Amino acid sequence: MEVSQQEKRPGLYDPRFEHDNCGIGAVVNIKGVKTHQTVEQALHIVENLEHRAGKDGEGKTGDGVGIMLQISHKFFKKVTKPLGIDLGEEREYGVGTFFFPQDILARNQAMKMFEIIVEKEGLKFLGWRVVPTNQDLISEKAVAKMPYIVQCFVKKPAEMAKGLDFDRRLYVVRRVFEQSNDNTYVVSLSSRTIVYKGMFLVKELRKFFPDLQDKDYESALATVHSRFSTNTNPSWMRAHPNRIIVHNGEINTIRGNVDKMLAREETMESEFFRSEMHKVLPIINQEGSDSAMLDNALEFMMMSGMDLPLAVMIMLPAPWAHDKSMPQEVKDFYHYYATMMEPWDGPASIVFSDGDLLGAVLDRNGLRPSRYYITDDNHLILASEVGAIDIDQSHVVKKERLRPGKMLLVDTGKGKIIDDEELKHYYASRKPYGEWLDSNLVQMKDLKIPNEGVPQLSKTRRAQLQKTYGYTYEQFDTMILPMALNGAEPASAMGCDSPLAVLSKKHQPLFNYFKQLFAQVTNPPIDSIREEIVTSTTVYVGEDGNFLEEKADNCKILEVSNPILTCTDLLKIKNMKKPGFKVEVIPITYYKNTSLAKAIDRLFLEVDRAHRDGANIIILSDRDIDENHVPIPSLLAVSALQQHLVNTKKRTSVALILESGEPREVHHFATLLGYGACAINPYLAHESIKYLIESGMMNKDYYAAVDDYNSAVLHGIVKIASKMGISTIQSY
Repeated sequence: MEVSQQEKRPGLYDPRFEHDNCGIGAVVNIKGVKTHQTVEQALHIVENLEHRAGKDGEGKTGDGVGIMLQISHKFFKKVTKPLGIDLGEEREYGVGTFFFPQDILARNQAMKMFEIIVEKEGLKFLGWRVVPTNQDLISEKAVAKMPYIVQCFVKKPAEMAKGLDFDRRLYVVRRVFEQSNDNTYVVSLSSRTIVYKGMFLVKELRKFFPDLQDKDYESALATVHSRFSTNTNPSWMRAHPNRIIVHNGEINTIRGNVDKMLAREETMESEFFRSEMHKVLPIINQEGSDSAMLDNALEFMMMSGMDLPLAVMIMLPAPWAHDKSMPQEVKDFYHYYATMMEPWDGPASIVFSDGDLLGAVLDRNGLRPSRYYITDDNHLILASEVGAIDIDQSHVVKKERLRPGKMLLVDTGKGKIIDDEELKHYYASRKPYGEWLDSNLVQMKDLKIPNEGVPQLSKTRRAQLQKTYGYTYEQFDTMILPMALNGAEPASAMGCDSPLAVLSKKHQPLFNYFKQLFAQVTNPPIDSIREEIVTSTTVYVGEDGNFLEEKADNCKILEVSNPILTCTDLLKIKNMKKPGFKVEVIPITYYKNTSLAKAIDRLFLEVDRAHRDGANIIILSDRDIDENHVPIPSLLAVSALQQHLVNTKKRTSVALILESGEPREVHHFATLLGYGACAINPYLAHESIKYLIESGMMNKDYYAAVDDYNSAVLHGIVKIASKMGISTIQSY
């Protein structure tokens, strides 16, 4: 169900604002014993987390509440018998929950369409069941937006294995249906799990769905969620659980993560979708909330053959780079996957389940609390806070909390809890990740300095370029000089009181039209100084590998610890002669009498040609400015090219490095990295440091001053990202 079909976008509303801050909970019988008590306890948890749920001004309509359960064979066999549906044995059928439109004609068309798709995909459609609901209990607002809620039943082919294999077939069916229909939302479609949810108050969940009160509804696990939507409009489809996760928090890097996932569609291959990848793409529905898009990505990775816990570990990695206590094999594992997948970063507590496994994980900063109890009757009970459910303390054998970057996993099939250390050792020891990195990963220190000099600027040429890019005395005195001298960004007020660039009568750099975002509402900024262990400034330059296939060539990439490059660093990259790398320098200048739009189009053509010729590192350079050539604004060139490469599915096969005289302030570098550059060489800013030394304004060694300036810029970027709740430059 597309949001655009469900909601008109009033005023400045944008679906990218969709973030959640909520209450989550889970109950699981470790041995996999199914009881109605599990359902009851989960409902009690979510009802006690009412203070974590949003509601309207009247207090009658909630932001959303829901529960994910195992499919109860006992219950569904009972309710489908009067309908004449023969389900067969447990897990030999799939159950889907649908939010259909209330319009009868549109609904019938959608239902018929689904039946046809099921048959075309080689499965047998068994029938429909209208889900009993108590509409009288919920508010008028909720009823006005309420969809027509129906369940369907699909038979498993006799030759197909139960569990994931059948679920993968159902996933293909769902994706084909979703792309054939834009007025229906598929809440869940699986042979293992089912979701009940809606846009109402938490206390109304059990009463609205009589199914949940039926004593025959038995499950070994349950996850629940009460939604508090920040800066957004609630809706039936945005209530949690999603199909795999419940999520409390925000994914602050979601825009970049989604762009990268879209670009990967060109290069990703899976043995399970060899001839059917076109049916499941695009991976992510961009109309969903950040939680829904994270769920889309996790589901795709799981269906493509990756273990669900592994997919979660890759997308929400522990802060491994500076952790001295982490085993080297685990570091190598995280390092290997970091070359292909940037962290989905932000404060997050996530509970995930595929119907057999139930796990929970915190973000690398641990900014969302989750606590759990283990009881002597083999139950694990988890919630956003202690006291969400009354438990006789004499039965509690362990009380613990989730820790930053750590994972808790219950395998109901094996009947055991798998702790974080055991889990990570299992995945880290499967392949020789350390050997692969040693053989393929290239670091800056490994690159030889070529037998040629760094380009030098004469005093006249330097002055011409400084005038071209609008360098001012104030920027020399208050920005470049302090950073080169002290190695730190000068102290300034957090707010910005400079006039809006759009209102200025003077020429303003494109950077000035952008403002920094700040963490707000429930989204805490990060103290990047005191929490340096969780911050990472490393970026990877080159062609991303296919993370669905574990192989040594995936980490054939250049690792750069500081994305602000010296001229020597750039010279080394330009002349690198390593197998698997091809570097191409493309000018971002154009003739004075050419329109900027034509110049951008020509840039696209040049990059496409370079990509076709095998280049995987593109250096965008404006060094060849002269009387007849002017530079494309560097931010415009980088951002336009980034979007072009995303749209043409080439972004993960090409890395962009900028060689420009324009950036000199921290804000300039932050915008360039945020809009697509992997690394930046500010050659004119470095030349300006030489000018400060030559003119006597600074008494310091030139190379030491450049290093301090680069360090100051890097720390300034980390500070900006931290204000947004982001701790990794790779995801910024």
